Amino acid sequence: MCYYIQVLKSVKKHKPQNRFDRGVSTVLVGLSSNVMLAAIKIVTGIIGNSYALLADGIESTLDIFSSVVVLGGIKISSLPADENHPYGHGKAESLAAMTVSLVLLMAGIGIAVKSILEIMQPHHTPAFFTLIILVGVIIVKEVLFRFLFSVGKSVDSLSLKTEAWHHRSDALTSAAAFIGISIAITGGKGYERADDWAALAASGIIIFNGINMLNHAVKEIMDYAPNPECEETIRSIAGRIKGVAAIEKCRVRKSGLNLFVDIHVEVNGAMQVHEAHAIAHEVKDALVTSSLGIVDVLVHIEPAQNPR
Repeated sequence: MCYYIQVLKSVKKHKPQNRFDRGVSTVLVGLSSNVMLAAIKIVTGIIGNSYALLADGIESTLDIFSSVVVLGGIKISSLPADENHPYGHGKAESLAAMTVSLVLLMAGIGIAVKSILEIMQPHHTPAFFTLIILVGVIIVKEVLFRFLFSVGKSVDSLSLKTEAWHHRSDALTSAAAFIGISIAITGGKGYERADDWAALAASGIIIFNGINMLNHAVKEIMDYAPNPECEETIRSIAGRIKGVAAIEKCRVRKSGLNLFVDIHVEVNGAMQVHEAHAIAHEVKDALVTSSLGIVDVLVHIEPAQNPR
């Protein structure tokens, strides 16, 4: 555990060259953690007669796959625009988030079905040491959630935030398993199935989070508008440029970690073409160099109704 915390601290201290590097570094931390936790939970679940812990371990194995998908999505989305992809490869990040969401949904459904089958069959009470393992898993997974979500929020990465919620789902399933195993152990004979009911409850949490994540991924692929605060900030930055009378329209769409902006800027109608052109360039430069992650701006000049 101490070694793991040190890895997290070293990644936080590291200052990558760009947002993509930071995203990749963060996913690698989650990937290495999932490999370790999946092995521990599956082995402990088998030895300790706990299906809830075994189901949790299977879900962690799928986490490894999802981490690889997110890593690939971030790397592909970082590729520059080319002849066939003039707007870049940013949608790869959204597709990665969608894939992870679908995997999470399938895992939740699979665990639910298996839990119901286990409830119908008598089996041994889980071993006490499985509770100790679960406490460690819950702590690690919650730390991972907070770390990945923080980075995902700072670089505005949907796939990273989706991966973070994947870790939170794992923490919740582990918590459910802990409760179920505790009831099975303390209750004694006749309470063995509490472990399986816990796995069933955990599957419901996984399915709920999978649907929520999928909804966000679909919105991003369909060019769903970013939050209103983002557009307001863009309008404010553009409106401060000398010569800009007003902002008529502003459309923003997200592609991976980047934003593309179409903006209609009003200027004095009597202004020379080269002067209006210079203002358009100033607006574009101000937006691209801002901290919003804007990579391209299409500026349309309009004659102002009330020029200033």
